[in-house]
Amino acid sequence: MSKSNFTRRGMLKTSAVAGGALAMPTIFDGSVWADGHTGFLNAPTGDTVTLGFNVPQSGPYADEGADELRAYELAVEHLNGGGDGGMMSTFSSKALQGNGILGKKVEYVTGDTQTKSDAARASAKSMIEKDGAIMITGGSSSGVAVAVQALCQEAGVIFMAGLTHSNDTTGKDKKANGFRHFFNSYMSGAALAPVLAANYGTDRKAYHLTADYNWGYTTEEAVRSSTEALGWETVNAVKTPLTQTDFSSYIAPVLQSGADVLVLNHYGGNMVNSLTNAVQFGLRDKLVNDKNFEIVVPLYSRLMAKGAGANVKGIFGSTNWHWSLTDEGSQAFVKSFGTKYGFPPSQAAHTCYVQALLYADAVERAGSFNPCAVVEALEGFEFDGMGNGKTLYRADDHQCFKDVLVVKGKENPTSEFDLLEIVEVTPVDQVTYAPDHPQMRDGNGNAVAVGTCNPGA
Repeated sequence: MSKSNFTRRGMLKTSAVAGGALAMPTIFDGSVWADGHTGFLNAPTGDTVTLGFNVPQSGPYADEGADELRAYELAVEHLNGGGDGGMMSTFSSKALQGNGILGKKVEYVTGDTQTKSDAARASAKSMIEKDGAIMITGGSSSGVAVAVQALCQEAGVIFMAGLTHSNDTTGKDKKANGFRHFFNSYMSGAALAPVLAANYGTDRKAYHLTADYNWGYTTEEAVRSSTEALGWETVNAVKTPLTQTDFSSYIAPVLQSGADVLVLNHYGGNMVNSLTNAVQFGLRDKLVNDKNFEIVVPLYSRLMAKGAGANVKGIFGSTNWHWSLTDEGSQAFVKSFGTKYGFPPSQAAHTCYVQALLYADAVERAGSFNPCAVVEALEGFEFDGMGNGKTLYRADDHQCFKDVLVVKGKENPTSEFDLLEIVEVTPVDQVTYAPDHPQMRDGNGNAVAVGTCNPGA
C-alpha cells in the first residue's frame, strides 16, 4: 500500500501550502508553475482536462496500439456524454455522469511508443511537459510500461498501464503512481497449468522460446514454475530478439531436443511469425516420446490469432478478456465498439477503455485531479460491470485481481473474428498470490513496497 497523507478533507490544506513547501521535480522547468497552480502538476485550470494516450503506432505491436487508440477515443466520447455510454451504464460505480471529468471536457493527445522504452518515455515526457497531460495511459509492451511508469512516478502524474503482462510492472518495478488492470504472467501460469495437465498429461518435456525482455522472462518463469510443479520437465529455454521476424533457426533445434511441447513466450507479430515457422516445420504433425507434439501460447489475443490464421487451431493460451463474454458490461462494450468501428474489440482495446473510465471515476470519487487523491481512490477499490466479474485494485501493489480466461484456437471459426473459444474461466482465488511472492521480488530476492505517491509539486 502506498504512503499518502492525502485525504479529501485535507485537500484544501494541502493545496494551500504545497507550492511553497515542496520541491520542484527535476525534469520540469519553472514555466510549468503558472498562475492557477493548486499543488500538483498540470492541475487543470480551464474547462478542459488533457489525457495522454501513449500507444505503439509502429513496430511489432502496432495492431494492438491501433485498437487501443480506438478504445481511448470511444472512452473520451462516452466520458463527454456522446454515443451510448458503453460500460458507464454497467459500471458498479455511478460517479461518472457523462459531463467530462469533474465537469471538465476531456481532451487528449497521442504519442507513438514504437514499442521501444526510450521512444515511449520521450513521447510521454512530451505529453506531460508540452501538452499538460494530467494522466498517461497505454502501451503494449511490459518494457515500455515499466519505463513509462517510472517516468510518471518521477514527474508526478498517474500512469494507467495498457497492455503489460510482465510480473515486474506490479512486482519489483511497481510504483505508487502506477496502476494495472491487465492480468500478469503469474496469473497465466496459474490458470494454464491445470488445463494443460488435463489435456496433455503430467509427463511432458517442454522447450521454451522466449522474447528477450522482461515480459518474456517473467512469462517463461511463471509457466515453467506452474508446469514443473505438475510434473513437466523443461529441457531448454532460448531467448529470441524482439526484432526477430524469421524464427526458423530457432525452431530446428527443437526437433533434436527430445521435447514434446513447444512454449512460445512471444507476443504480437513475434508470435505470429514463430508459430507460423513452427507449423511450417511440421512440429504439430510429429509424434515424440509416443505423444503428439503440442504448442502452447501463454498469452493470446484475437489480433494475434487473426495474424496466425489456421495455425492457432487447437492451441491453448490465456487472455485477459474476450469479446464473446456474455456479461452485461462486456456486451455493452462490444456493442459500442462494434457500432463505431465495425468489428469487435481486442483485449488490448478492452483494458485501455476500462483504464480510462477507472481513472475518470477515481477522480470523480476523490473530488480532485491530485494524483495522491486518485491513488487513494483506486487503492483497494472493488468494482463490477466491466467484464471478468468482480475486480479488486489491490492496495499493496496496484494490481487488479479478477477471473482469468483460458482459451483455445477454434477448430471451426464462423467468421474472421471468431477465432478463439473460452475453455475455462479460472476463478480469481486460483490466480491470486501474496504481494511478496518470490516471482514479484527484486534480483536479490527482496520484496519491494509500492512506495509513496508523487503529486509532482
